[in-house]
Amino acid sequence: MFLFKKKKDVIGIDIGSTSVKLVQLKDLKGAWQLINVGIVPLPPEAIVDNSLMDSMSIVGGIKNLTASLGIKTKDVACSISGNSVIIRKISLPAMPSEELEEQISWEAEQYIPFDINDVNMDFQILAPDAVDPARMSVLLVASKKDIINDYVAVFNEAGMNLCVVDVDSFAVQNAFEINHDTALGDVVALINIGASVMNINVIKDSITLFTRDVQLGGNLYTEEIQKQLGISSDEAESVKKLAGEIDSQDVAGVLVKVNETLTQEIRRSLDFYNSTANDDRITRIVFSGGGSKTYNLQESVSEKLGLPVEMLDPFARLKINDKEFDPEYLREIGPLMAVTVGLAIRRVGDK
Repeated sequence: MFLFKKKKDVIGIDIGSTSVKLVQLKDLKGAWQLINVGIVPLPPEAIVDNSLMDSMSIVGGIKNLTASLGIKTKDVACSISGNSVIIRKISLPAMPSEELEEQISWEAEQYIPFDINDVNMDFQILAPDAVDPARMSVLLVASKKDIINDYVAVFNEAGMNLCVVDVDSFAVQNAFEINHDTALGDVVALINIGASVMNINVIKDSITLFTRDVQLGGNLYTEEIQKQLGISSDEAESVKKLAGEIDSQDVAGVLVKVNETLTQEIRRSLDFYNSTANDDRITRIVFSGGGSKTYNLQESVSEKLGLPVEMLDPFARLKINDKEFDPEYLREIGPLMAVTVGLAIRRVGDK
């Protein structure tokens, strides 16, 4: 979102707290073809609170992925989330985007809690203000330069060129919109549950109405299982993934407890949105992210919030050669790849 060069293809690389994921797509003019997809795990605490703590492991992961997949493209789109990014929906006097480009720095100063010279910034004009047509709604996105510089350095070390920096929530939205239909006026809550961060993005007709990142995710299940059963982190992660097949009251109790915690956090965020949303009430929830696969979470959220919950399939409408890609494997990893697919459709120079 912040770095732009001449318009050309990129590969999407999502550096998550537990893995590095890569997707390469080919634009077929109205359709997207899957060219490459892959995941490599990262060691624990390679990323802490969205900060790249173990850059050597991350660089190694990127190199392993690109080498094993035979990637030749060097230009990359990645994304950030959590406390490393600031997203504000603001109201400004109506003006052309070229004029706003010149004024955005001083317009943004009152909304960003850092020195304006220390941040990379971008904006998107959303729509005229619903109340005052002389004003317009603008989505403002900013991140501290030192965070972006860390990502640039990691990709440079891996022999790659970071060209586009997006935001997890918006990358998920891209993946959703190329793969799923929505009726005009539908209000959809896209909820991406990663290992340590949950991204919430409420959209209507391709416009973001509300976005929030919550510092909770799938690791909460692993930590609780580890604590309750007295087992290692790796064993707890295996138990979490097989929870639907394990007949254990202790495991079932942990799942119910953590499902309730995440459900309450989702409810709190969506209630906050609803309190200011007038008639734009949420009609459905769409899950993505590895944490969204946890046993019974989807059912828990649907029951407690009284809304249909479905899973985002980031491969649903891609052109895929079944001889090159195992459909069962793609179904298994699908929820994890929403951000990466959304990044892979970006092109250098996109707004």
